[in-house]
Amino acid sequence: MASYKKAIYSGTFDPITNGHMDIITRAAKIFDEVIIAVAKSERKSPMFSHKQRVEYAKAATKHIKGVKVIGFDTLLVDLATDLKVNTIIRGLRAVSDFEYELQMGYANSSINDDIETLYLMPTLENAFVSSTIVREIIRFDGKFCHLVPEEVLKCMQ
Repeated sequence: MASYKKAIYSGTFDPITNGHMDIITRAAKIFDEVIIAVAKSERKSPMFSHKQRVEYAKAATKHIKGVKVIGFDTLLVDLATDLKVNTIIRGLRAVSDFEYELQMGYANSSINDDIETLYLMPTLENAFVSSTIVREIIRFDGKFCHLVPEEVLKCMQ
């Protein structure tokens, strides 16, 4: 008997990058439904509004079967519980990401022990790509078109 598997991939996505897309594309091959949960994250002072970030994520993922984009402003573990999702996807680019992500995974499972965290590494081509790097390049009017999906560039124009 087949079962229906859902996962959540959350982040600020400020903006969504090719590194995020790498993880999303691979997660979509593993799960029937991948919910991209765009965090409001006002304490991070995002460059782009929450509405824009949700729009960019929708535009970038519209061609990927089984991917849905939502915005949220709660604890991720509470969102997962509300949506009846027990798998959280997280991306790991480098060892420096691991310690933080491990702590968050433990914190989430301490709140809801049904929550599992699955860590995916991007391909080597995208291992250096982060929203922080993209924002810094944008601030200085540098070339960043190779770091974000084409659909996002269209939205930004």
